[in-house]
Amino acid sequence: MNSKILLIEDDKVLNRLMSEHLRSMGHRIYTAFDWQQAQGVLEAHEPKLIIMDVQLPDARGMEILPRLVRTYSVIVLTAYGSVKDAVSAMKAGSAEYLVKPISLEELELVAQRTLENLALKEDHQYCKQRLEAKAGRRQMVGESPALNKLNELIDAVASSEVNVLIQGESGVGKELVARAVHDRSARAKRNYVALDCCTLQEKLFESELFGHERGSFTGAHRQKKGLIEAAEGGTLFLDEIGEIEPSIQAKLLRFLETGQFRRVGGTRDLHADVRVVAATNRDLESHSKEGRFRPDLFYRLAAFVIEVPPLRERREDIPLLARFFVEHHGFSRRVSKVISKAAMQQIVAYDWPGNIRELRNVIERAIILSRGKTHITPEHLAFKGSSSSQVPDLTLAFEREPTLEEVEKSYLSALLKRHQGHRSSVARTLGISERNVYRLIRKYDLKKIV
Repeated sequence: MNSKILLIEDDKVLNRLMSEHLRSMGHRIYTAFDWQQAQGVLEAHEPKLIIMDVQLPDARGMEILPRLVRTYSVIVLTAYGSVKDAVSAMKAGSAEYLVKPISLEELELVAQRTLENLALKEDHQYCKQRLEAKAGRRQMVGESPALNKLNELIDAVASSEVNVLIQGESGVGKELVARAVHDRSARAKRNYVALDCCTLQEKLFESELFGHERGSFTGAHRQKKGLIEAAEGGTLFLDEIGEIEPSIQAKLLRFLETGQFRRVGGTRDLHADVRVVAATNRDLESHSKEGRFRPDLFYRLAAFVIEVPPLRERREDIPLLARFFVEHHGFSRRVSKVISKAAMQQIVAYDWPGNIRELRNVIERAIILSRGKTHITPEHLAFKGSSSSQVPDLTLAFEREPTLEEVEKSYLSALLKRHQGHRSSVARTLGISERNVYRLIRKYDLKKIV
């Protein structure tokens, strides 16, 4: 764990010994011999941990401590026999205390423990969400070749540290892909933090992402750490990245290039170890060429691009997804539901312009409309732009004016493909008997479609 540590100790020999030992542990150390020097360091840097003597040449540590613990973790150094000071320091919010003369082994143990506790504290606000998400998280359901290829791409990039850009239509499950990238990576035990880029105004978005300093704008009554800091060591997911304003694009680019950022109203360069995964339903490459999105930011984000296929291109997964939503809906458990064969045929035949999100909405609506019935039937389905269970119109194309038989054969062939060869569904659509459908199939030699 490589962290920034500020050591405030007026004994120059002890200061040097402690700083050298902490530096050998891999930490970045700033030193000060009095409170004035320490303030200069704090104005330029933001350490994770402060180790401070309670008796400084120009200040009493116990008077400074209440202010410091609001922002930093503090370990107090106290003279031998001043256990009373140590107890007071702990009550004032000090994370730990060390009694002089100090053992370097004890220093190492206490510093490491404090930093580990700090990491746990920073993770705490997301731990509950993470556990709840694991318990009831929507899965990437399906067995289609398209989904298998998608999983291969996720596995390939998850173990690396490159930024990922996820592209796909609205509702295809881009956040599920982002979550899978995080969960299969070495960062899986740290935070996964998501931010929807199109839900906040520019100033609020900047504050949410980078944080802000006290007094930086009206209503900023205290310092606030942003989501970049919350994602330390983990993954930051930026959904609908194509919606962010040019000024934010520039600041995000700087963070991606250097790992450094500044809070709103701040003057210090802060650093965070965060992997960025972004998603968009826009063609960012075209937008970058047209000047609507920074090209340099696009290429930073697009180190590895994952295209999520629309649901119509993984039609084999539709029955599995539909049953999954029936079995895992969270608002009604009174009656166990199943989807009837006729309803499933229409669900599979529909092209789902709203993708998985639309499928989930249709299934949940059908569960409500079916009330106490055990079967979801076509009458309970309502597709986009229709209050009934009709599927989109078929379009037939010919190079010349067709004969009636050619139109009939083409239309029958298209219906058989749409309804996956189910003659009863085709018969209902055409308004004829199933026997007549079978006769037409033989007439036009369409048995291979059935």
